[in-house]
Amino acid sequence: MFPFKEMVTILKRHLKDDVPVVTKIARQKRKDPFLILVGTLLSLRTKDEMTEKVMERLVGKARTPEELLRIPTDDLQRLIYPVGFYRNKAKVLINTARVIIETYNGIVPDSIDELLSIKGVGRKTANLVVTEAYGKPGICVDTHVHRISNRTGAVSTKDPHQTEESLRKILPRQYWAIYNTLLVTFGKRICSPLSPRCSQCPITHICARRGVTRHR
Repeated sequence: MFPFKEMVTILKRHLKDDVPVVTKIARQKRKDPFLILVGTLLSLRTKDEMTEKVMERLVGKARTPEELLRIPTDDLQRLIYPVGFYRNKAKVLINTARVIIETYNGIVPDSIDELLSIKGVGRKTANLVVTEAYGKPGICVDTHVHRISNRTGAVSTKDPHQTEESLRKILPRQYWAIYNTLLVTFGKRICSPLSPRCSQCPITHICARRGVTRHR
């Protein structure tokens, strides 16, 4: 069995308060489900620093689904520029706000299945919303979590969905919510996709280094 407790304990001590942008948004916006959902959608394929700046601009104009729908599409695109794929994300935000109003009476659903029924919302986003906004158990698997979970030898999977399924079986439930937060920051700072900084890694003694052909 992979030593998850040891890994989480070490990474929490090593990374301290360095957290991903969605976790920051959750803390700053008092765990507002709609703002967390919006922030997560904006963060896809976008650097944390840019997501944070855009979220501050957007929050100044819209904090609820109703307020977001009052913003003309062109203005919304300008507000969220230059996040990645900003035109498509504007459409997703508008559709998401409309579905939340029409189907859920203006309240962001708190279940993964209901969130996944909204066009443009994927498993990563759904898991982040239920964990960060509602404090429910969920395992958010992005490229960092998928890569590091396989690299360390915790799982042996081909894609993020398989990684999530495997982790749900073996990762102790008390670590579900924090697992993404830790591994995203760890993946950006140390365990990078190419040439990871193994010489600086605090968990090198429990890492199998699967697929690592070059490191620093």
